[in-house]
Amino acid sequence: MEHGFGKLDKLKVFVLAEDSVLYNTPYLAQHGVSFFVQTYSGSERANVLVDVGQNTYALMHNMELMNIDSSTIDAIVLTHCHYDHTRGIAEVLRKIGKRDLPVIAHPDIFRLNLSNDPVLRHVGMTLEDSREKIEESGGRLILARDPLMVFPGLITTGEVRRQTDFEGRGYRLFTVTDNGGVVEDRMMDDISVVGITNSGIVILTGCSHAGIVNIIKHSAELAKEDRVLAVIGGFHLIDASDERIEKTVRALSQMKIDRIYAGHCTGFKAQVELYREFGERFSPLHTGMSFEF
Repeated sequence: MEHGFGKLDKLKVFVLAEDSVLYNTPYLAQHGVSFFVQTYSGSERANVLVDVGQNTYALMHNMELMNIDSSTIDAIVLTHCHYDHTRGIAEVLRKIGKRDLPVIAHPDIFRLNLSNDPVLRHVGMTLEDSREKIEESGGRLILARDPLMVFPGLITTGEVRRQTDFEGRGYRLFTVTDNGGVVEDRMMDDISVVGITNSGIVILTGCSHAGIVNIIKHSAELAKEDRVLAVIGGFHLIDASDERIEKTVRALSQMKIDRIYAGHCTGFKAQVELYREFGERFSPLHTGMSFEF
């Protein structure tokens, strides 16, 4: 059964930002995530930036080392509101230097997102990266709750359906409703990017607040493809209980996943368990890595 999203002939992914760097390399790390994605379909090519981390200097430094010209970027996807994925988006747009550049995100991305660890603070989009600043800097906001085709064979997941009973809860994050109520923020703006090839799918995650198992299931359903060539990104298991990590790894082991590259908010304990289960099919994620599918 066709999904209508098209397929890619080739997909390249470059890790521009992550919390660590490849050993003995000149890249700069930062607390955050950013990927540069090159897509190929017939004679058509597109370049998509997924998240921007939080340090524009480090981001542009790594782009230069990887021989990536920011002016070739055709679209930007923001996986969710958090500052370590979105801070500096307006500055990045100014450096790209285009007008009406698509900036794709969830409609709720500009809401208040509050943490009280250790004190009350907003951890979402900053004032310097407001809706107005993004548009003034050349961005054309496309705020979609549903899946969106960025390029034939490259899609966003849209809101991820929560299917498991051990993910997508207990965030310790809050938001304020229109009538002033304070409620738990379930991070419904958490989206991922999926590349669809003839061999299987490649999933890029920001933080996996929706739950990495939920994300993979949702992506496979959208693409109508259960073979996963790679999952690349943050899994947000750094504060997870041993029970949740165990359930997550067990669920992943039952899926058709060729490779896992997990870093950022995944956490050392979860990385150890992923390596224990997947062996050489698992690798920690580092700034400076690149992949081709």
